[in-house]
Amino acid sequence: MAETTKSIVFDTGPIISLATNNLLWILEPLEKAFGGDFLMPPGVRKELIDNPLRSKRFKFEAMQALNLVNNGVLKIVDDSSLNSEIEELMDIANKIFRAKGNWMQIVHYGEIGAIAVAMMMGSSAMVIDERTTRMLIEDPDSLRKMMEKKLHTKVEMNKDNLNEFGKRTKGIKMIRSTELAMMAYEKGLLDRFLPNIPQARKELIDGVLWGIKLNGCSISEMEIDRIIKLETKNG
Repeated sequence: MAETTKSIVFDTGPIISLATNNLLWILEPLEKAFGGDFLMPPGVRKELIDNPLRSKRFKFEAMQALNLVNNGVLKIVDDSSLNSEIEELMDIANKIFRAKGNWMQIVHYGEIGAIAVAMMMGSSAMVIDERTTRMLIEDPDSLRKMMEKKLHTKVEMNKDNLNEFGKRTKGIKMIRSTELAMMAYEKGLLDRFLPNIPQARKELIDGVLWGIKLNGCSISEMEIDRIIKLETKNG
């Protein structure tokens, strides 16, 4: 589909990760610096805002996210063509891997909705913390091996559906909430939290990245160490 405005699309997980680490506020200055739109599909709004507002878990995070929606920092893409595209992608993705004769349901409505919006809008990137969907797009064979190890059984792969899913999602750049946090750090947005302790910048980055990791972002300890070294080598 034709590209519209410059945009980045969000899945549910990264917004929750930022909110639970007191970092959701960074989205407003990052959106202004980006010079485009921060988008999410209706399915993500439902997971992130509508459902939690009717429950106890993540209710306060939902209120914070709703405030960003009301202020126009996060925009909902509610296009009539989205539903059919999401259903098609869900059906393809959830019939790629099979174990013991059963198809494995590996993706969910919100994240597939974000992928559909990214495809429709020609977005610059998609923000997703969930490892399975990232691996399905970036390295499906490693995902198959990982599932075999976890399930202790052979996992078959439907090459036709994998190729179709890969063709439809080709070119989608994926980033995580950790990358957004580091963008905020590099812009000096987190300097207010610098502690008066030795190696303050190292400790700040370490605290931010580990906080996000422990709230669901798929990032390894090795990656965190590498980022700390890169960000502090001149500091």
